Amino acid sequence: MSVNGEAVRVRTEAEQADEPGWEVDPDDDWALAVVATVGRQLRLRREAAGLRAGEFAVAVGYGEDLVYKIESGKRIPRPEYLDTADEVLDAGGLIAAMKEDVKRVRYPKKVRDLAQMEARAVELQLYDPLHVHGLLQTPECARALLTMRRPAYSAEEVERFIAARVARKAIFERDPAPDLSFVLEEWTLRRPLGGRAVLRGQLERLLEAAQLRNVELQVMPIEREAHAGVDGSIEVLKFEDGSAIGRSPAVANGRPVSDLRQLRILELRYGIIRAQALTPPESTAFIEQLLGET
Repeated sequence: MSVNGEAVRVRTEAEQADEPGWEVDPDDDWALAVVATVGRQLRLRREAAGLRAGEFAVAVGYGEDLVYKIESGKRIPRPEYLDTADEVLDAGGLIAAMKEDVKRVRYPKKVRDLAQMEARAVELQLYDPLHVHGLLQTPECARALLTMRRPAYSAEEVERFIAARVARKAIFERDPAPDLSFVLEEWTLRRPLGGRAVLRGQLERLLEAAQLRNVELQVMPIEREAHAGVDGSIEVLKFEDGSAIGRSPAVANGRPVSDLRQLRILELRYGIIRAQALTPPESTAFIEQLLGET
């Protein structure tokens, strides 16, 4: 097919599909505003170029219905959509530049807030008694856990949460890298949630992370008769200015806290948990053993 004398690739039905994970959260005011602004800019530029919605849809290779949804702020545009629109409308990179804003609003607000704090932290102390921590989960493990939740998440929610967890892993690529300390429960490394292949991939991912210089990974054995983590998960994030934020279901009903007394309680518990767990080298050897048995 051609537009203005130039060949245009028409995307397959699968590529044009109104797939889950790209709708705007109606309770997220900032996301609604960003997507509405992007959609309005696309519409204004399309109209300035003298293209009707149907003509533009043909030019970018997507369905006309999707064009209307994006321009009305009801749908989050995919990065490749913005790239193609930039070329078709000869925007000189101005439309493509909106990908960064759009990328952030695809993630749920609570995940964005957490990711922003993690991005500023210079040290993270993390303990999850129920699962492998989200920063360490493979996409396959994350999908398995999310689809097991009851009441069930919608397909859109599952896709958004997976995308957000994958994006948070950029913390491992930061320079300078933050110091990351994880304590994992043995039983979370043995239970084959999602299947043996998922578990094996997860164990391999843990061994990769354990090799990073800024990561300390420890395993809490099931056989321990004393455990300071019986009150639940612990997160402590420390920042360059000396401030910190912590969170645990046992403190302030799980709300983030910065009070020094409450932070001291969380750090005390986390320090004891680390002392009770296997050392990092012992933990790596233990995970290698589990991988061999899986």
